[in-house]
Amino acid sequence: MKKTLLPLGVLLAFSSAILYTCAQAQPPAAYKPKRINRAIELLEQGQPIYYSGGHGGYEEGKKAAQTWADYINYEMEHGALDFTALRAFMQGLVDGGPTKSGHRTPAVIVTLPVLGVDEAHMKANFWVVQQTIACGVHGILLCHARSPEAVRVFVESVRYPNAKPVPGLGEGLLGNGSQGFASRIWGITAAQYMKKADPWPLNPDGEFLLGLKIEDKYALANAEKVAAVPGIGFAEWGPGDMGISLNLPDGHGANEDLHPQMREARAKVLAACKRNKLAFLNTVRPNDVEKMIDEGVRIGSGGQEAAEKGRKYTKRQMPW
Repeated sequence: MKKTLLPLGVLLAFSSAILYTCAQAQPPAAYKPKRINRAIELLEQGQPIYYSGGHGGYEEGKKAAQTWADYINYEMEHGALDFTALRAFMQGLVDGGPTKSGHRTPAVIVTLPVLGVDEAHMKANFWVVQQTIACGVHGILLCHARSPEAVRVFVESVRYPNAKPVPGLGEGLLGNGSQGFASRIWGITAAQYMKKADPWPLNPDGEFLLGLKIEDKYALANAEKVAAVPGIGFAEWGPGDMGISLNLPDGHGANEDLHPQMREARAKVLAACKRNKLAFLNTVRPNDVEKMIDEGVRIGSGGQEAAEKGRKYTKRQMPW
């Protein structure tokens, strides 16, 4: 039987095609998380982050485990202050995980009915902050952050007494026992949790992301002071409440349609964030997300379409 020899060029092209097809068939190397808190990991990479809302208990958590968002804002400012439900939600996230990026859960940041109006209010209610942290969450967003003294107590509430001392902050208020359930949610030992349970970027190894809502005229007057408190990682200007406080309930909407006073308020909070190296939170939409990122927005609300457009714009490498 006569053998037919193919030309060398054809053989090389054929071999290259096979190798390319095999390479394409191989799944990409799995992303290896470097931190527990996905949101912090992305901010450290210089990447903007995006969030969605959360509520409820175990089943809601299990469904949210594969969310498109980088973190979940769990609402307890106006929703029910229910720590049992929050614990169940966190367990649902674990059981429904891990995320596409390999993190055990998305980060969870909680809003509370405890407000940063003054030091006395914060001291009387810091236990709510501690109960929330003990549920295994990754951060808290303090609403109506009017007082730097209140913000200081807020930060102290999520630190252990043996944490590294910081000028401007007193001794931490977290007590032994708070690490039990939370460490199991994080998938680490209790001893490891106590080392990581600290605000970032104050502690470069900390896994808590603390934020402020500078969202009324009193907070706005102190924007620079509250943003300068050590331990805070981000802030927003809360246009809904800011509009009510300035008697401009209809003065907010699309970023380009803001009332001049509202635009001025936003600019003041953004400037305070930049001076104090805090991530600025603002609504982003598909038609303006790139512009917002260029302006300095590092945390976006507004939905999946805007988030995916923003991720592509900043060439995000972490899977989502």
